[in-house]
Amino acid sequence: MIKPAVKARPPVQHRRLTRAKFLRRAVFVTIGSALVSVGLELFLVPNNIIDGGVVGISIILAYLTKLPIGLFLLLLNLPFLFLGYKQIGKTFALSTLYGVTVMSIGTYYLHPVEVLTTDPLLSAVFGGVIVGIGVGLVIRSGGSLDGTEIVAILFSKKTPFSVGEIVMFFNLFILGSAGFVFTLDRAMYSLIAYFIAFKMIDITIEGFDESKSVWIISDRSKEIGDTILSRLGRGVTYLKGEGGFTGDGKKVIFCVITRLEEAKLKAIVEEKDPAAFLAVGNIHDVKGGRFRKKDIH
Repeated sequence: MIKPAVKARPPVQHRRLTRAKFLRRAVFVTIGSALVSVGLELFLVPNNIIDGGVVGISIILAYLTKLPIGLFLLLLNLPFLFLGYKQIGKTFALSTLYGVTVMSIGTYYLHPVEVLTTDPLLSAVFGGVIVGIGVGLVIRSGGSLDGTEIVAILFSKKTPFSVGEIVMFFNLFILGSAGFVFTLDRAMYSLIAYFIAFKMIDITIEGFDESKSVWIISDRSKEIGDTILSRLGRGVTYLKGEGGFTGDGKKVIFCVITRLEEAKLKAIVEEKDPAAFLAVGNIHDVKGGRFRKKDIH
C-alpha cells in the first residue's frame, strides 16, 4: 500500500528583536538587576533577612560558608537557565543569564559598602521594595532572576498543584529555614520583606493605572452604550447573547476603561438601568484599537 506523501512542516520562524527593542530590554534588565543588588547588599543581607527562591538560599549559604553571595546566585541559577532555555526559549535564557550575571557582579562590588540602616524593620521594608521593583523590571523585560518559577512550571505539569502553589511551598520552606539559621524574628522580618517584594513585582509589571474590561447586559443596552460614548468618550462593542433560562436574545456591551473611569461608568449604568448586569475585570495590557489612557476631566 502506497502511503500518501506527507508535507514536511516548515521550520518555525522566530521574530528577531530590532536593535531598539534589544537595547531597551538590555537597559531595563541592567537597571532591574542592579536594583536587586542594592536591595540585597545594602538592606537584606547585612541584617540577616532573606528573600524567597534562589536568592534566599544564596543568602543562607553565603552566611554559612562566608563566601560571596554572588557566587551562589550565579551557580544555583545555572541549572534553571538550561531548563528555561529548553522550556521557554533562547531569548528568555539569555536575558536571565545576563540579569543574573549583573546581579552577581553588583553584589560583589556593593558588599564592602556601608549599610544604610541596621533597623530590621526598615531593612525589610525598603529592601523588599527595591528588590521587588528590580525583579519586576527584569520580568517585564522578558527575563528572570530566580529559577524556582521554572521548576514550578515543570512540577505543575506532573502534579495537581498550580505554579503559584508550588512557588509558595518552596518559599515558605526557604523562609522558614531562616528561623533555624538566623533567629525566629529574622524569619518574621524575612516574611515581611518577601510579601512587600511580591506586591512590588505586581505593581511594577502591571503598573498603577491598570485597565478594566467591562461587560454589561441590559434591555437598554443601546442607550447605555450611547451614554458611555458621549460622557466617557470610550468606544463600545455590541455582542449578541442569549439568555440561558429564557432563551431570549440579549445585546451585550463590551468596553475597556481605565481604573479612574470605573466609578463614572457604574454611575451611568445605575442611572440608565438599575437592573442591568455589570461585570468588571482587570486587564494587564491593552493594545490596538482606539483605546488610550487619558485624564478624567
